[in-house]
Amino acid sequence: MLQFEGNSEHGLDPKGRLNIPARFREVLKEVYDTEMLKVTLWRGCLRAYPLPEWEDLMRKLSAEALTHRKGSQFIRMLVSNLVECPVDKQGRILIPPRMRNDAGIGSEVVLAGVLQYFEIWDKAAWEREFAEMYAAFDDYEEIMATVGVL
Repeated sequence: MLQFEGNSEHGLDPKGRLNIPARFREVLKEVYDTEMLKVTLWRGCLRAYPLPEWEDLMRKLSAEALTHRKGSQFIRMLVSNLVECPVDKQGRILIPPRMRNDAGIGSEVVLAGVLQYFEIWDKAAWEREFAEMYAAFDDYEEIMATVGVL
């Protein structure tokens, strides 16, 4: 099954446009039959969801989260920072300046696939995040073993 996998480095042009890798565009087209991404601020990065995945996430969240104050705040944070980003004919999306600023994204970025969505990281922030994840690898291995994956 096609999913968003792997990572790659990219540069933003002066207007804030980002080339989406061909393999990610293939997932959008073949799996989701869309060229529309919903992009929102996340902890230290941006998350880019294909439209159907975003709609599914909102259904799941609104069913439970709206009944709790923190859940409502979480949804408000995600939705109020949401930007629709259509993929243009050159395979790019435009990331607005406010969104780049809020996520601390400079001109060099890393796109990291996370199965049903992908993340857009400032390159230096990704390197720090990856180093932290790699340092905690033994913890992940233990968790995966408890659920029968390893």
